[in-house]
Amino acid sequence: MSKVKYYYDPDTLSYRKIEPKKSKKYRNLFLFLSGSALFGFLGLIILLNTSWLNTPRELSLEREVQNYELQFEIIDKKMEQMEQVLANIEDRDNNIYRLYFEANPIPEEQRRAGFGGVNRYKSLDGFNNSEIIINATQRLDIIQKQMVIQSKSLDEIAKLAEEKEKLLASIPAIQPVRNEDLTRMASGYGWRSDPFTKARKMHWGMDFTAPRGVPIYATGDGKVKRADNRSSGYGKHIRIDHGYGYMTLYAHLSKYNVSVGQKVKRGDLIGFVGNTGRSEAPHLHYEVFKDEERINPINFYYGSLTAEEFENMLKFANQENQSLD
Repeated sequence: MSKVKYYYDPDTLSYRKIEPKKSKKYRNLFLFLSGSALFGFLGLIILLNTSWLNTPRELSLEREVQNYELQFEIIDKKMEQMEQVLANIEDRDNNIYRLYFEANPIPEEQRRAGFGGVNRYKSLDGFNNSEIIINATQRLDIIQKQMVIQSKSLDEIAKLAEEKEKLLASIPAIQPVRNEDLTRMASGYGWRSDPFTKARKMHWGMDFTAPRGVPIYATGDGKVKRADNRSSGYGKHIRIDHGYGYMTLYAHLSKYNVSVGQKVKRGDLIGFVGNTGRSEAPHLHYEVFKDEERINPINFYYGSLTAEEFENMLKFANQENQSLD
């Protein structure tokens, strides 16, 4: 209730009530309303811009959002590292591993292929950061697909490597008689004089002259296909099937050290030099077959001869002399 003010009237010798002017009333009302509006506006600004006015739950949610943003930055950096490492592996896979094993490189579009068709990420729409979330999910899906493709590729490379190792071990790559056991390398592959008819004929292998009983070694991994004397002219002989189209023949042996069906490794002792069959003197007649065709054995001694030894052998093998069988 507002206070009523009075003044003393000496004419009437009494107190009279002071009546306020209307203009002053309006001015006071305007000042009150203006002040109220100003203080209300300032209060709203302070409320919106000061965190200390937030509730504990709001502060907790704000910290949680900040933590999510930090975790996303960490995940983004990790994805970049994964992409770099994966790109390096893919480069080596295409340009080293698959090239070495003569396998076709995996096309870039196959490695980088996305996911077309139905919108896989529709459920991620409608959020404040939907674009960022969808982009990150797509990158993870592509990385996962690249890893699956690369894993299958490395499995294929591992099989090719294993097969290549078997191939390298199977190819006849050493001399069947050691150099220290040789008397001489008598005759090579090519046209030679027959020791019995003296006619010029094709000599399909190489003759290694050595004393009777000198060890003979398998020139590559394989399986003994024959060990008998039922082939005309060869006498006691051994045939080893090395796989991959390769077969070797060892003729004029004195005795065997293997049996038919036996698996042998390169360097295993398989028999001994002799003079059986159509032979003029103790020696080993050695032949190499590829896809059932006879080929020159001189090209298969890289596993046991030095460059100088190979050069000397090549010189003797090319001499058109008389063979021993």
